[in-house]
Amino acid sequence: MSNHTTTTNNNTLSLSTFACAWCGLTVSAYAADGAPRNHCPSCLHSRHVLDHVEGGPSECEGRMSPIAIAVLRTGDWRVIHRCVRCDELTSNPVCTDDNQLILMRMAVRPLAQPPFPLEAFGTL
Repeated sequence: MSNHTTTTNNNTLSLSTFACAWCGLTVSAYAADGAPRNHCPSCLHSRHVLDHVEGGPSECEGRMSPIAIAVLRTGDWRVIHRCVRCDELTSNPVCTDDNQLILMRMAVRPLAQPPFPLEAFGTL
């Protein structure tokens, strides 16, 4: 999420934005419900700016591609991203205004494309 810009209006509300690394959309750093976001709500791509292994900023700055959905014990959904440059994996909360079609496609992909033939269930 490099290239953040900050603007201030009469209510002293600060709004940070970033350009999506994949689709170029100008994105608010906050979701519609006010929660912070680090990925594009349209295509779910992100930028590798945090080093989740060592903590602190990352020098990689590669594009983070959404590859899967994880569901926590609490029922909260998280987007799993993989950096296309260094292969680091990250987990980020799904935001209320994220593209629901892409989220559902990622969530059902393991069922639609299992690593074994579905015919095996016929013999069980």
